Amino acid sequence: MKKKRVMIIDALNQFLRSYIVDPSLSTNGLPIGGVKGFFKILQKLNREIRPDYIVIAWDGAGGSQKRKTMHKEYKAGRKPIKLNRNLELNDEEEKDNKMWQLNRLVEYLNLTPVVQIIEDGVEADDFVSLVTKMPRFDGWIKVIVSSDKDFYQLCDDETILYRPIQKEVLNKNTLVKKFGIHPKNFALARALVGDASDNLPGVKGVGLPTVAKRFPFLAEDKRYEIRDVEEACEKVDSNLKIYSNILDGIDAVKFNLKMMQLDSPSVSFQTRQRVDWTFDNAFLSFNQTDFVMNSIKDGFGEVQLRELFAAFKRIARESKTSK
Repeated sequence: MKKKRVMIIDALNQFLRSYIVDPSLSTNGLPIGGVKGFFKILQKLNREIRPDYIVIAWDGAGGSQKRKTMHKEYKAGRKPIKLNRNLELNDEEEKDNKMWQLNRLVEYLNLTPVVQIIEDGVEADDFVSLVTKMPRFDGWIKVIVSSDKDFYQLCDDETILYRPIQKEVLNKNTLVKKFGIHPKNFALARALVGDASDNLPGVKGVGLPTVAKRFPFLAEDKRYEIRDVEEACEKVDSNLKIYSNILDGIDAVKFNLKMMQLDSPSVSFQTRQRVDWTFDNAFLSFNQTDFVMNSIKDGFGEVQLRELFAAFKRIARESKTSK
């Protein structure tokens, strides 16, 4: 019997991808590619994955604040997202347009049979991790849609990662084959390497290939701890600088692991209760009439979403019969 599939989308990741590259303008002459491109991506994802359930995870206001209290420079090095084309918009107008598109996208999605999750103070990464561990999805295939490498660590027998930009599907076995590191140990491996995009420096001279070569036990289907890496560095009979560099920088590795790990998502008990309530009370329906009327009002122009609409109708129909 075919397992059911839940598709979990890192929403801001996909929106920004669309916002940057989709050149669509509304009939009013303003950028609308973030919204329009998101639904074109969603249509393609539905065609390829055929999910039975769709979860849209958003970063809440101040979502990274918890990690910023631990490290004030967390994500500080990221450049502002800008359109990759020239328009007669100043910085403030472009910012306003981007926020309008984001808010409008949420409103459009409210007309569709998806579950959106957003909470102040919670990052989408933690929500994605939370959903993959929900008992309600035990026995389901969980497909995470994001280009974020942080999700490598969540892959298991039922959870895979689809990276649309890179056009690759990664599961537990392909990650071990590609990197020589098991998903159970990916957070530890990346803590050694660091993450420049989040402004988390790693150990000097250490990359994932080096980690896999020098610590081959990380490929095993067993969760190893920082102490295991320390002991390996202390016992090895080698003058290679990597081992002493790791021992000298072990405090930074421990800190990075706290920042990067998703095995225990940073979501409060109260927030978990609200998320459970959202799923328990989700009314999965598709208001195609309002969706089309709004797209006309917003000046979408020509866009073919027949396949997506058919997928929405299927999901809404199946959700009714399963209750």
